[in-house]
Amino acid sequence: MAIRIGISGWRYAPWRGVFYPEGLPQRCELEYAARRFGSVEINGSFYSLQSPKSWQSWRDATPDGFVFAVKGPRYLTHMRRLREFERPLANFLASGLLRLGDRLGPVLWQLPPNMAFDAARLDAFLAALPRDTGEALALARRRDVALMRGRSALAIDAVRPLRHALEPRHESFASREALALLRRHGIALVVADSAGKFPRFEQRTAGFMYLRLHGDEQLYVSGYSASALARWERKIRRWAGDGDVYCYFDNDAKVHAPFDALALMQRLGLADDVPVRPVGARGEDARAGWPAISSRTG
Repeated sequence: MAIRIGISGWRYAPWRGVFYPEGLPQRCELEYAARRFGSVEINGSFYSLQSPKSWQSWRDATPDGFVFAVKGPRYLTHMRRLREFERPLANFLASGLLRLGDRLGPVLWQLPPNMAFDAARLDAFLAALPRDTGEALALARRRDVALMRGRSALAIDAVRPLRHALEPRHESFASREALALLRRHGIALVVADSAGKFPRFEQRTAGFMYLRLHGDEQLYVSGYSASALARWERKIRRWAGDGDVYCYFDNDAKVHAPFDALALMQRLGLADDVPVRPVGARGEDARAGWPAISSRTG
């Protein structure tokens, strides 16, 4: 069973000269991160459709054995709210996602906090999700041709399994009916640690577990202490006995995410050297000067 620990996103200006070496070109940041982590979560795909060129460049920047998780578009989850999703889903799949090839891992679908469990709506959406890249390609061919002209990549190198994870933020998803629906479709219920802002679910609903660690005490901002990381280590070791585990640190605002991820990897025997996180603030140590983030959706 595989345990993959990584980060959510990689292109953050405050990380430069703190996690990334001073002077590292921005175009090399993914390549650098991919040498430290076995997986990275692509979250730019949540905000807008990416280009086939971008998907291809991300694949090319990573080594064999590396895996991306991909965050599905908010247009489907937050704007359409899982209604009339067929054409937007096809557009997403056609946008170049399949160019990741063997680097393509689970697809994450995050729901808005005010979206309660609706059995019929969720069942229709989960049933439509492709379970392998062959199904994904067939759906991609049903794209909006006019909208996606010059922006589509409709080819695969092999048929591979495709897994999905759901991150709801409403307590109604703890119901027996919701859990049974996820299990029936084989969709992983995300274990999201959000400093108490949103419900945390830890039920297994698929053959793998998907974790998103958004901050121990303050959403997106606070890091994880040694005791907090020890708790997550124990959980991950237990869950890994029954299937793969994907874990992504999303507490990027003050550059905690990459260092916390490496520290957890070291605890799990997945990393040997863990760099020391610089301590300081703007005015004391410019390399550790982390500007506040005024708004965030992650």
